[in-house]
Amino acid sequence: MLFRKALGLVCGGMALFGTLCAFQRPFREYPGIEYNDFPLPADFQEKTEWVFARLMYPSAPTARFVGYRRYGRNNWTEGLTSWTQDYPRADRHFNVAIRRLTRIHVRSAEQPVNLDDGDAYDWPWLYAVQVGEWDLTDAQAKTLREYLLRGGFFMCDDFWSPREWDVFERSMKRVFPDRPIVDLDNADAIFHSVYDLNDRYQVPGARSIGTGSTEKCYNCPARWRGIYDDKGRLMVAICFQSDLGDSWEWADSPEYPEKYSALGIRIGVNYVVYAMTH
Repeated sequence: MLFRKALGLVCGGMALFGTLCAFQRPFREYPGIEYNDFPLPADFQEKTEWVFARLMYPSAPTARFVGYRRYGRNNWTEGLTSWTQDYPRADRHFNVAIRRLTRIHVRSAEQPVNLDDGDAYDWPWLYAVQVGEWDLTDAQAKTLREYLLRGGFFMCDDFWSPREWDVFERSMKRVFPDRPIVDLDNADAIFHSVYDLNDRYQVPGARSIGTGSTEKCYNCPARWRGIYDDKGRLMVAICFQSDLGDSWEWADSPEYPEKYSALGIRIGVNYVVYAMTH
């Protein structure tokens, strides 16, 4: 009797998983501002337990990359805008690292996610880059808020200076007008979920190879910030004034310093494992 019940639960869970997979939007690749021909892994359609989900978003008026124009408007839903920075090279390199350094079953290819499509809840972890150039609509902010309060996790990265922080914060305040953005303490569990990361430092972009500076602006030290839910779970991890995406993107380049990729990947691993266990 117990065996039959257990078998029923397992079969039911498998059926539910199959149903969720069936309703997930199929993989699609968009033109990026840096890459349009990065090799697609042979197993990109494999069904896995974790997928690198990259957030698509409308660009702010101050954004450098505005993409295609259609009917007089910038059509961010077709790529070539700020959300495609480092894409898809950074995503796929990071997926390889997660596969090697954890036991999480990871899909080799990323998934761009549009909050307007209604499938954000299929992806428990969202990543966005260049959020100093985003401009969420009220509807998108509402969806992101609901996604996070239901247990989702959002990591954002690679934005610099008080000006870009103000742009980022305007949209984030639409997501959570009543929740503060705070600096993360070294003792926070997210810095110890896999690696102990008390001694973090600024992770620069590839431009530092030529400039010799880790900063993109004057007096811009790295900041690790976040937003918590009512139970103390970190919902939003904010990597301000560092460029983890570049540390993943250029992890295979002999010119990019190993110490930055090593830290960038470890931070990413900690964030993913924290998101999957909290």
